[in-house]
Amino acid sequence: MKLFVKKSIQQLLASANEGEHTLKRTLGAGNLIALGIGAIIGAGLFVRTAAAAGGNAGSAVTISFIIAAIGCAFAGLCYAEFASIIPIAGSAYTYAYATMGEIIAWIIGWALILEYALGAATVSISWSEYANNLLGHRIPYEWCHSPMESIITNGVSHHGIINLPALLILLLLSALLIKGTQESATVNSVIVILKVAIVLVFIAIGWQFINPANHTPYMIPADAKPVKLPDGTMYSFSSFFTHGWGGVVRGAGIVFFAFIGFDAVSTAAQEAKNPKKDMPIGILGSLVICTILYVVFSWVLTGVAPYTDFMKAGKEASVAYAISHYMAGYAWLSTLVTVAILAGFSSVILVMLLGQSRVFYTMSTDGLLPKVFSDLHPKFSTPYKSNIILFIFVGLFAAFLPESVAGDLTSIGTLFAFVVVCVGVMILRKKDPNLVRPFKTPFVPLVPILGILICAGMIISLPGRTQLSALAWMVFGLIIYFAYSRKNSKLGTAGDILPTATDFEKK
Repeated sequence: MKLFVKKSIQQLLASANEGEHTLKRTLGAGNLIALGIGAIIGAGLFVRTAAAAGGNAGSAVTISFIIAAIGCAFAGLCYAEFASIIPIAGSAYTYAYATMGEIIAWIIGWALILEYALGAATVSISWSEYANNLLGHRIPYEWCHSPMESIITNGVSHHGIINLPALLILLLLSALLIKGTQESATVNSVIVILKVAIVLVFIAIGWQFINPANHTPYMIPADAKPVKLPDGTMYSFSSFFTHGWGGVVRGAGIVFFAFIGFDAVSTAAQEAKNPKKDMPIGILGSLVICTILYVVFSWVLTGVAPYTDFMKAGKEASVAYAISHYMAGYAWLSTLVTVAILAGFSSVILVMLLGQSRVFYTMSTDGLLPKVFSDLHPKFSTPYKSNIILFIFVGLFAAFLPESVAGDLTSIGTLFAFVVVCVGVMILRKKDPNLVRPFKTPFVPLVPILGILICAGMIISLPGRTQLSALAWMVFGLIIYFAYSRKNSKLGTAGDILPTATDFEKK
């Protein structure tokens, strides 16, 4: 069996039209944009902004967002080209299978688990924090935090046991996904309208409370005083990636988590009504809208509250904290923002779980994962068994890992997928230059190369333990590939490399 056996585009498109044994095409361009915004605006904006500002970039987190957005824009253009050519569920995994071969496709599919599954876990952890904040912290610390977390209050140390609220929201949204894609998309669209409205309200009102002193100096200086954290330890800003431009770059790697939603749109390509036209609109449209909101939002947030506060008290529920402490007379807005954020987090989790189940679905139909992941519900035509297994898997991460660990792993998995998609565009342009491309990435190979460089730079900037954890995850994935997937691959066991897309029917 050849490790680099490839799928032809003819076969990819044929697999998406297998009658009643395939996913239903129910999503239009508006649904796809809403799907992207639903995934993008969430933990990245409301939680990771404060994490990056407090520990690395300071007020210059706005620049971090711009750097991350530029990298995403280059990758987004490449995603849009692939999505218009190959409108199949599976996202970067499917694109890699068509351009670089099975082993690379497997590596990307395995990396996407870090993106979508851990992304859902990360946001469910944030959902738990905001839910407890709304309830006045009535849920004991032990039952809404990971065993890896602790806090000292009034001289008493508290250690997390399990994050039960995170498990609850994962269960509810997994049930909704089993019910149907269109129902999930409708719920997501309503939530998107709500949370975008609340973001705009916060920006409009918060602008009046910006304190120019909080933006000076704009970047964290090398001699910034250490900050005492809630667990009693001191946080120093002396290392390269915790101040100045180094802090801004690492901040970009942290807030990059905020942009993963736009590529989740590509996982729903097989459920789009007119994917060749609507997929580029959904991917790029959601990215542009959210980037503008991110930069303005982070400017207001870091202007209202000093960045050091986000390390001491406001890191978990930063927006509500900033409102309650620095925007007198707007306590109602704090409550409203918290409710909207909970709804927003829910839509992010929904899209992440949707994306992961569709990647599993495609890998299973290729024989690289067991058939259980592609079994469709007889009534709802959704991969319900995959959703159930995914709930258990994601639930374990959400229950027992802290947000920072899960979030950084999500970012590194996403960045790796982006690099491969950029490489894939260049390969396909060289192999099949005459292929009909409803959407073409401009300035190839410049755009893909810049996307690769920026995304690789953000990977390097992430903490060493995150890089080692991701490496260990990939090694584990390769063990599974050689133990199971290689022997069960439908394409690989055929022993032949299928035709390229040169003769693809031009429609």
